Amino acid sequence: MGEFTHHVRSRFATGWRVGVGRPQRGPGGVVTSYREAASALDLADRLGLTIDVVKAADLLVFPVLLRDRAAMEDLVTSVLSPLLTARGGHGPLLETLEAVFAAQGNQTAAARRLGISTRAVTYRLERVRRLTGFSPDDPTQRFTLETAVLGARLLEWPWA
Repeated sequence: MGEFTHHVRSRFATGWRVGVGRPQRGPGGVVTSYREAASALDLADRLGLTIDVVKAADLLVFPVLLRDRAAMEDLVTSVLSPLLTARGGHGPLLETLEAVFAAQGNQTAAARRLGISTRAVTYRLERVRRLTGFSPDDPTQRFTLETAVLGARLLEWPWA
């Protein structure tokens, strides 16, 4: 499949992305796989993913998270609303959380990704902890924060 998608991508101009659905059986399976591929591309856009080949199988957790939209909205609001009161706005704090999660908790790598000092990352994470009561250093709280941050991205939070 990797070689196939490479050849397909080489035929398109820069900026095109390919969505790949999971294998399905029969004529109805083609339609199902196509819909999965289209949904995967939509999710990738909403999450800000920059990968060229978006595989539906890699994004299976997101439809699960969105299945109960009210619960996800409640999680995002409950966990992240205190960031709206932060001096300088919620944006830099969310960006920092996203960068730290993308770097598997490595604050130095997150700082490089953001173009700021490691000290600034540490300061921002402490602000997040003080405002929300959730620490990115605690495994359970980190999972809650990361899920809320992903939910915020998926639901385009904050709401107008």
